[in-house]
Amino acid sequence: MLLTIKFLLWIVTLTISMNILVLFIECLAALFSRPIDEQRQSLDSGNFRILIPAHNEEACIEQTLTRLLTQVNQPEQIVVIADNCTDQTAEIAGKFQVTILVRENESERGKGYALAYGLDYLASNPPEIVIFIDADCLVEEKALEILVNKVMATGKAVQALYLMEKPENPSPKDAISAFAVLVKNWVRPLGLSYLRLPCLLTGTGMAFPWSVISQASLADANIVEDMQLGLNLAIAGYPPVFCPEARVSGILPQKEQVAKKQRTRWEHGHLQTIITQVPRLFKAALWQKSFQLLGLALELSIPPLSLLVMLWALGMTISLITSFLLGFWLPTLILSISGALMFFAIIIAWAKFGKGEISLTTLMGIPFYILSKVTVYLAFVVKRQSKWVKTEREQLSGKKVLDKYDSKKGLSG
Repeated sequence: MLLTIKFLLWIVTLTISMNILVLFIECLAALFSRPIDEQRQSLDSGNFRILIPAHNEEACIEQTLTRLLTQVNQPEQIVVIADNCTDQTAEIAGKFQVTILVRENESERGKGYALAYGLDYLASNPPEIVIFIDADCLVEEKALEILVNKVMATGKAVQALYLMEKPENPSPKDAISAFAVLVKNWVRPLGLSYLRLPCLLTGTGMAFPWSVISQASLADANIVEDMQLGLNLAIAGYPPVFCPEARVSGILPQKEQVAKKQRTRWEHGHLQTIITQVPRLFKAALWQKSFQLLGLALELSIPPLSLLVMLWALGMTISLITSFLLGFWLPTLILSISGALMFFAIIIAWAKFGKGEISLTTLMGIPFYILSKVTVYLAFVVKRQSKWVKTEREQLSGKKVLDKYDSKKGLSG
């Protein structure tokens, strides 16, 4: 019995500590990253297309298209898939003279099905490069050009920097949530890029060579279809690369209930992907003798930051109790060091990348934010979200977001 307790404690200690160590290395590596000034090739008007899956997006599609039209030579390069819409999405998009595809299929709902439909349309006259943009996103000036050139230079899938901005009247929870996305979508991929390792796909601002994306399977209702797509491409020999010079933004929902629904979908999908795909990635890394796949497996193994802190606190509590009862202190020492590394990783990310977005006082409210997410993780155990559910859209305050991005152009990464 005693040996069993010690064995289980070691499993918990090493698993949590390995996740924290990987997180710390990524954040530390991001400190050494520098902006890349790549030579850009002139873009042929026909060599790329943009696919925008849109399900009832009348609240935001106009602003998204307005921003995109300044970056293409012809409106027809933008393809909006009005997917099972019951609002004015197609009519609004039609005013911009972009290509409109109307898809009606109530039994196959979700972003993956819409994108597959768009790819089928492009197959008759395929472009060299396809870019996926969500209908509720704002794309920074020159981002498309940067993405296209990055794909041409690497021949791989490319992920732009995708950040979530706080709503107009943010609560401390909103600020911390935006910071968590910043760590996940900017700091960690930047560290991986510095280490010459691939990144995960994060949902929008994704560009692909036609020869790569045309072979991918997208037609399913996976609630984190972007993450799954990136893993499939990596195993197939096309690991995604990060391109922080191209920036795309969204805005966190103002309504708490909507925000919670969005977080639940993201995090349940993430956890489900960890369970099903981490073993697959480790197996592929071993079979292909690929250090890149190993790095991606370790990156994917890290649970959402709030859950990682919860797991560390739980592990530390169990370890302390065991130490006092059995005099078995080494796991407690290792978890203590891991806790310090996690703290420094968060401080590194805040000091270098997030200081302008969230105050130190607000950052100290992370424990309360974590407590607010306990129900999200409990729901994963008792009532897991497995079906795609659209997040209710709110009107984008695009000027605010884009002005903020314009002021950031001198920042590293």
